[in-house]
Amino acid sequence: MAGLGTCCSTLSSASHVAVSWLEFQGHHNGIKTLWKPRRRRNAYGIRAEVKFVKADEAKKLVSEEGYAVVDVRDITQFERARIKSCYHVPLFIENKDNDIGTFVLRTVHNNFSGLFFGLPFTKPNPEFIDSVKTQFSAGSKLLLVCQEGLRSAAAANKLESAGFENIACITSGLQSVSPGTFDSEGKTELKDAGKAGLVTVQGKISAVLGTVLICAFLFITFFPDQAEQLLALVPAS
Repeated sequence: MAGLGTCCSTLSSASHVAVSWLEFQGHHNGIKTLWKPRRRRNAYGIRAEVKFVKADEAKKLVSEEGYAVVDVRDITQFERARIKSCYHVPLFIENKDNDIGTFVLRTVHNNFSGLFFGLPFTKPNPEFIDSVKTQFSAGSKLLLVCQEGLRSAAAANKLESAGFENIACITSGLQSVSPGTFDSEGKTELKDAGKAGLVTVQGKISAVLGTVLICAFLFITFFPDQAEQLLALVPAS
């Protein structure tokens, strides 16, 4: 095991190299080491890791450590609800291309995801990195937010590769943020900004339909003669 300690000591002293992972594999007559260094691209040759935090921790990053909030959601979710004083730089933008392939995909999308979930048909924003760079320096502290946490993680990866050093994301996104955690604006709560389309009215439709059926049952029960007269007016199929 002495060789293992020597190896670890050597690695810990190599401050000019960021080791992304280090694996030790045991063998019968000794220990084989396998490690892959990943050199980073900032002034010191080392890139900081992205922070993934919960909503309450994110709040402290903004209020106590000066992180700026960058909302990377599409414009529809952003308009429904957003953190006050945030910056909006969407990772995806609406795809309005009119080539035949895009037209077919957009039609399929609009008749399923768009109809039921209110999701716009989008494509990657080619100006995402440049838009962030025009507003922030590489050393800026940025809290990236989206609805579920996936787009913010993807945006963090892009910005990290572009040289940004202080990036944080909310684990599970704004859908995990309790009302009142952040000062927000919009017509709904932050956690509900991803809800749209027919799924949002399904409960209301069920309630109305249930009310109609109950009223019909009560009418037939208490006014059977009138109900029979009304049924007689229905054309026979």
